[in-house]
Amino acid sequence: MAKGDNGVRFFQGLLILGNVIIGMCGIALTAECIFFVSDQQTLYPLLEATNNDDIYGAAWIGIFVGFALFNLSVLGIIGVIKSNRTMLLVYIILMLVTYGFEVASCITAATHRDFFTPNLFLKQMLEKYQNLEPANNDDKWMSEGVTRTWDRLMLQNQCCGVNGPSDWQQYTSVFRSRNSDSEFPWPRQCCVMDVQGIPINLDGCKLGVSGYYNNKGCYDIISGPMNRHAWGVAWFGFAILCWTFWVLICTMFYWSRIEY
Repeated sequence: MAKGDNGVRFFQGLLILGNVIIGMCGIALTAECIFFVSDQQTLYPLLEATNNDDIYGAAWIGIFVGFALFNLSVLGIIGVIKSNRTMLLVYIILMLVTYGFEVASCITAATHRDFFTPNLFLKQMLEKYQNLEPANNDDKWMSEGVTRTWDRLMLQNQCCGVNGPSDWQQYTSVFRSRNSDSEFPWPRQCCVMDVQGIPINLDGCKLGVSGYYNNKGCYDIISGPMNRHAWGVAWFGFAILCWTFWVLICTMFYWSRIEY
């Protein structure tokens, strides 16, 4: 392939543009996944307690893939400009490995979001919330994290339980075994609070009087951010894979036409 040919230069320009876009997408993917794993909503303890936190694993893979894509795009640009067969061969091999990791990340993120059902969070809430007799240190760590997270969620978002206050009465739970139904039909955090964080009417909250307790569930508060992040990691990753696929094919063709 003659380097001075206008058609070759045009093709090189397309490959360089393709790699520039891959590099920018890699930076964006890394930033998105870092934001996800930083757990801005502090919801990770709920997933950890369900033993189903693979979505965070997918995000960690996305961080690695994004960083790798940026570096490989630079290698690809240099290889195309110099028409260096060795550099482009290394680029192609490493890009294929990175491509495989990103496929795994996307599939994990896309499939595990289907597990974010109300029953998933209901089960760990009933078993872990205010559990003072954990089976082991790991269970203690999870129970403390679940209790802190649920207390914060219910206070900050004026919600109660997963589906509503009835969760604490309809199902057997650690909380119900430790508290009488008359004194604690649901946690105090379900009560409507004043500016000082004190129930405005504790008796009305216990009796379930409208206006004195929060009657909506917290499921939407939990699932909303998780679903958005899962879709972001999955579908942005798939878009990058589609673009990278064609850049890789074109790079392989260009590599095969470089003169020794």
